[in-house]
Amino acid sequence: MSDHPPSTQDPLLPGLYIVATPIGNLGDITLRAVDILKRCDGVACEDTRVTGKLLKHLGISKPLWRYDDHSEHRDRARLVESMHHRAVALVSDAGTPLVSDPGFRLINDCRDEGIPVISLPGPCAAITGLTLSGLPNDRFLFAGFLPVKDKARRDVLAGLETIDATLIFYETAPRLLKALAAIGTVLPDREIAVARELTKLHEECRRGLSHGLIAYYEANPPKGEIVLLVGPPGAAHISADDADDLLRDALGSMKTSQAAAAVAKATGLDRKALYVRAMELKGQ
Repeated sequence: MSDHPPSTQDPLLPGLYIVATPIGNLGDITLRAVDILKRCDGVACEDTRVTGKLLKHLGISKPLWRYDDHSEHRDRARLVESMHHRAVALVSDAGTPLVSDPGFRLINDCRDEGIPVISLPGPCAAITGLTLSGLPNDRFLFAGFLPVKDKARRDVLAGLETIDATLIFYETAPRLLKALAAIGTVLPDREIAVARELTKLHEECRRGLSHGLIAYYEANPPKGEIVLLVGPPGAAHISADDADDLLRDALGSMKTSQAAAAVAKATGLDRKALYVRAMELKGQ
């Protein structure tokens, strides 16, 4: 294999190219992704407006074809047929296509037709959230979006209760509090991380138990896209830095004794020790 990339003047071989795009910071686009987008014959995308803005930022002009899981079978068939003689890039609005996206039908149709499928590595919110969370990452399970209905949400969580791995979900800001409450009910004492606005200006990753996180986000309604992570079974470990962060947040609106009691309830840590630490933080 050559160590040198092909010239951007060389045409791409016909087929499907799965291209990951930034989840927030446009600087995260890879050089290879830019090269493929420049040399492809067209781009299949979820939303032509979103992808159009990205291509404009990159100084690229290409035909855009809307494709998502709601596209009709004949639309997918036409797209697959075109790949016999055209190079088509598949992108999502953000991140890696087909992650929490049932577009696998397109991949299977390509394989059935003998059309080459090439996947480019790149940004993925689930992996970014996992690495940022500090939760165990030797084993993890990505489970997509939790159901909207309360009972269905609890049923899904109950089905994952015995899995010895960090659980990763995508969630929306309006549903975060309900998701945290369900986790607290079905998976009590599990440490949770809320990673949101990843790679953007207001990126945040907050860890704790469900009660503490619910209290925080009731007072500070979240915005943006969220990666919700739940630690594996076993005793939750709250680091000293995490405890300090929770205390600082609580001290912003509570007396010292109240802050210590609230954090003790949320984390299971000793209330007296937290009170002493809260007094130290107030004195800093």
